[in-house]
Amino acid sequence: MAHTFVLVHGAWHGGWCWRRVADRLRAGGHRVFTPTLTGLGERSHLAGPGIDISTHITDVVNVLKWERLSDVVLCGHSYGGFVISGVAEEMAAAIRAIVFLDAFLPQNGETPQSLTSPAVQEGIRAALQRGDLGMPPRPAELFGVNEADRAWVDSLCVPQPIGTFTHKIKLTGARDRISRKMYIRARSYANPGFDRAAAAVKSDPSWRFHEISCGHDVMVDAPERLTALLEEAAA
Repeated sequence: MAHTFVLVHGAWHGGWCWRRVADRLRAGGHRVFTPTLTGLGERSHLAGPGIDISTHITDVVNVLKWERLSDVVLCGHSYGGFVISGVAEEMAAAIRAIVFLDAFLPQNGETPQSLTSPAVQEGIRAALQRGDLGMPPRPAELFGVNEADRAWVDSLCVPQPIGTFTHKIKLTGARDRISRKMYIRARSYANPGFDRAAAAVKSDPSWRFHEISCGHDVMVDAPERLTALLEEAAA
């Protein structure tokens, strides 16, 4: 059965990172959308003050609205967990399944800065002290990207709008009321926020939980396995 997938990238990345997974899903007859969030990827020319999580939530909500999408499998990677949690607040009726891919699983009022690793927190603080509009991307090597793809990933990552790290998300639990929920953890990438999320979903029978033995950029390192899990999430 064909399904509709909306795949939301994480910090510093863009829709480009989903290419291998999107190609495989489309080859299976599915519809796939890989929106790039404002200020990133091919939309990096729009970077500027005032971009925060609500901007990125609207980016994705508007794809669902303008493309008239329904029965969607919505997947968010890393920071994208904040984005898809916010999208669920506005578009729950259009979501068939929600997938958190090595992603934050925020609660109301939390920020990415509060959940991320100490190294990233320090980078955010330094960027704020300098008055920068964005935080420079982390090297692909630190994400555990396979050696052959590191230069490609590094060449396409751009600074993440700083407001997206400090914005407090407003949630009422719409995400948790979606019947099909899946969390996928990249076993080879250490992150306290993702470990917290994994522990929470493993103790909740309404979630399906999977691990993949690869680095953080699962869509780059393990596209075939990820494609299969996304199809499973829709079932």
